[in-house]
Amino acid sequence: MPANTTHYSVRIGDGISHMQSSELQSLQLSLRATLAAIDFAYESDMETVRKSSVDELFKRATIRRLQEHHRERRMPCVAQLERLQGRIQARAA
Repeated sequence: MPANTTHYSVRIGDGISHMQSSELQSLQLSLRATLAAIDFAYESDMETVRKSSVDELFKRATIRRLQEHHRERRMPCVAQLERLQGRIQARAA
């Protein structure tokens, strides 16, 4: 299995309510970039597995693990992005 151990993380703390609009937009861009990096790493790992010459049973098991790992890595970032977008929309209202 590919050993892509790069971790991306952007945390939204309680101080977000004091951030300027430009800072919120920067944070939003950072979260989107993090998601893109996670997705790119996943696709790269998937391609490596698909092209490998290992037996199909091992390939399928590895793909399932990659899919689960991908979901686990994305979920916190997606949740943070949704919270941030909610705060941005609340400010705009």
